[in-house]
Amino acid sequence: MNQPDKPGFVPEVVYRAYLGGLLTHDLQQCHASFQQWLEADTGLRSTYEDLVRRSLYQVGDLWERGQISVATEHLATANSESLLNLTYPRLFAQPRNGKSAVITCVPNEYHQIGGKMVADVFELHGWRGYFLGANTPEGEAITLIAEKRSEVVALSVATTFGLAEVVSATALIRAAFPEVAILVGGQAFRWGGKERVERLLGVRCLTSLGELEAWIKEHDNHV
Repeated sequence: MNQPDKPGFVPEVVYRAYLGGLLTHDLQQCHASFQQWLEADTGLRSTYEDLVRRSLYQVGDLWERGQISVATEHLATANSESLLNLTYPRLFAQPRNGKSAVITCVPNEYHQIGGKMVADVFELHGWRGYFLGANTPEGEAITLIAEKRSEVVALSVATTFGLAEVVSATALIRAAFPEVAILVGGQAFRWGGKERVERLLGVRCLTSLGELEAWIKEHDNHV
């Protein structure tokens, strides 16, 4: 976690307040905590990983243990996704570099906030991040890749059940675009599966936004 530049900002205190807001459906409290994190200038990746992703993983764990309802889990995700829009002034202040990425969830995957964060990281680094959202048919993604002449496709998968869809989607994308880079990531890889997808031709599995930023910088330096 980056060290905060703003005096008085205590990351763990702000995180606990944010998590508490998610669990009590208090969007105003979540908004205040999110804004505090942004104003501390820890960086977009810290906001997304150390605040949003961490809290949603904890919410998911609580749901799996039967300690919160499905409604609370869904509201936590929806509220967090809505707050990502607060980062837009920073994202779109960056100069564009002419590169583009298509980001999509695999078919039958309805958890889209991870893919949205990936698209935002591309935007932060000057790319155009075209995010197609949840449960996107493979054919629609292929059409957009061709239209935008994208250098990379990123596939998001949150559950292990979606790994078979990753294999199918990457095969279709690779057949249509032999040279395009394919990145895969998401919560599903918390429990393994990385080796399975990296056996596919030209597929790279990234397990954090930090790894994504490193990939973008490496790509920008070699193109």
